[in-house]
Amino acid sequence: MSRYLTPSKIGLLALISLYSDGVVPSSATIPILSFLISYLLPVHSVGSKQDGITISVDKLQKATIAHTSAIPGRTVWDLLLKQLWMIDSLHALHAFFNDLSLLLEKPPHEGLDQPEQSRRKRMLLSKNSPLGAFVRRSLLEFTRLQFHDGASLWKSLIIYRTPTLPHWKRRNPKAGPQSFDRNLQAESIDADGTLSNLIYGDLSADSYTGVVLKDGNASTDDLERLLDHQINRMQRAGNRIPPAMLYQLRSLARSGVTMPSVSSYVQWYALLNLAILQADFGCFSEAITAMQETIATARENNDMPCLNYSLSWLYQFGRTHPEEMAEIQKKGVLGSEKEALSFLKAKAKESSMWTLLSTTLLSEAKLILSNGDNVSLAFESIVKASHLNVTKNLTEAYGGLMLMQSSTFDRLGVACQAWSHCELFLQCYAGQSLSEDVIQTQCLSASMLARKGQYDEAISRMDMVDPEALRTLRDELDAGDHVLTQLRAAPAGVPELQFNISMLEVHLRIRRNDYTCALALLEQLMSELDQQEADIFQRLKAMILKARVYDQAGIPQKGFSVALRAASLAHKARILPILWEAVGAVGRVLISVKEFEAAVKLMENVLPQALECEDCELTAYLFSCLADGHMGMAGQSKEGTLQRKEKLTKAMASLDRAFEEYSRIKDITGQCEMMAKKATIMHLNGDAVLANDCAAKYLDIKKAAKA
Repeated sequence: MSRYLTPSKIGLLALISLYSDGVVPSSATIPILSFLISYLLPVHSVGSKQDGITISVDKLQKATIAHTSAIPGRTVWDLLLKQLWMIDSLHALHAFFNDLSLLLEKPPHEGLDQPEQSRRKRMLLSKNSPLGAFVRRSLLEFTRLQFHDGASLWKSLIIYRTPTLPHWKRRNPKAGPQSFDRNLQAESIDADGTLSNLIYGDLSADSYTGVVLKDGNASTDDLERLLDHQINRMQRAGNRIPPAMLYQLRSLARSGVTMPSVSSYVQWYALLNLAILQADFGCFSEAITAMQETIATARENNDMPCLNYSLSWLYQFGRTHPEEMAEIQKKGVLGSEKEALSFLKAKAKESSMWTLLSTTLLSEAKLILSNGDNVSLAFESIVKASHLNVTKNLTEAYGGLMLMQSSTFDRLGVACQAWSHCELFLQCYAGQSLSEDVIQTQCLSASMLARKGQYDEAISRMDMVDPEALRTLRDELDAGDHVLTQLRAAPAGVPELQFNISMLEVHLRIRRNDYTCALALLEQLMSELDQQEADIFQRLKAMILKARVYDQAGIPQKGFSVALRAASLAHKARILPILWEAVGAVGRVLISVKEFEAAVKLMENVLPQALECEDCELTAYLFSCLADGHMGMAGQSKEGTLQRKEKLTKAMASLDRAFEEYSRIKDITGQCEMMAKKATIMHLNGDAVLANDCAAKYLDIKKAAKA
């Protein structure tokens, strides 16, 4: 098997030569160049649309026969066929490759040696262009060929173009069975004669099954690219090997073909995939053992790409399952998280593993946000990763970048930017991204829709739960308990999912008015988060919920220190949605100690910015606090005064806004609470009719929820 050059590549070189000669008209330039580029780009590239690793003669004919050439009466296919059949001896093959050097653009001081006529006629190729790089590589590989390999390439070319002989005869009546070799044709030697058999042997395709595939000759380079592409797909999306490729691989195995650069590292790459498979099925200790063996074997064989990838996987695994990595951390395999990331960045740069470097930069940004450090440093890492993706054309890394940007904007409270990045990712990059990233982005966008009360759109985005079932479960506490039991029974997943399940369990206890159990669960959750040094976002969410539990239990002052500390940390980490919620909790404490004016000022200052978060529950909570503040100030005013009426009117307006937000997310408890407060205000104003209307609406909401 050839290392690089194949008959199909010679066909591409001939087509490039025709393009350089200027015989391809302007109307056919884009289709011809698109065809060439689609086979020169990597298999997994966005612009690559190839359906195989080689190009058969039929594909060449299909791509060129419909385009007329600059020569009247001839198509591009006719000229390409002539170019191929003009290589009618081993000497002509050498001459063909020698002429290829004239296609390349020479430096100014060397270009003077090129014939003036050739420079005028031909369009020269830049050495750094895709076509120029392909021509240069082909020239280099042909120069390296041993005589035996050159003769094998020549025989393969004869077999490759044999199906085009009838078409060539129509354009060249003198062509015959000996046309593949000018020497046999000149001496009138029979193609089936003794001399021909002695020189060429049996030229049928069946005798070259070890060299010629069904769709043309394949080289070691082609197979390596195909294997890399298939492994990438299996690791990215879990795809199995297609039957056609499996058949070809089995044929190669039966023919005894070996690929040194692939077979040498099969062992430790098998260990690597074994570790990933075991981790997917929850066998964490076995996965760590297999990954440690992979690291040791890759280090012994000096396989830096495998070693760097394994260390990166081990780091990400440690972030997901810190309790499983306790022994590894004690041994100091990766050191601290910052040291591990610095090491991975340095090694990725040395090995030119740009995808790994981009992933490491995003992990660095995530660590900065998790620790509550300066947000600008996190954005610096994100911008570096984005620049790397663009300059190195890392299409497979765009998904993780978009997800990181969306998550960052979401935690900063810039909902419009978070939504835009989610949509951009799902519409443009979902096909080239990891399936896990796609699912996480769908969950994030569905969560944002749910926070705005757009449950139908969220359900269609997730495409998992029937809308009627979700509407039934929304206020059915027994059904919620059943779902939580199922979620807790599932295998341990990523920390974010486990945290969300724990928070849902606390919310369920709050809805049942079981505040003692809710506080106990929160204390346990906060202790686990502190031990794991979890994301500061998760710790702050737990702290805020604790303050709100104290408020709902009737002792808001007890949550004052927790709310104030959460507000301080959220401000430092620039986690704005949590900051506004913490301010709301502080406002509830101020209202409980009759500091109504201070509470109103706090709410009025944060509400405009909280509205940008597009979180209906947060907005409703703050408007409810604002209404309570205005109601308290009205109570401190003298009865019948204009100031009292003004405060009651503002309290009513805030209650209406809170009711509207609760209605969007279909929070029955919140709607009933706001309606009860409205009825109370109407009663105080002496408007019994409106008070009765509010009371009736309250009962209707309760009845509709039970229906």
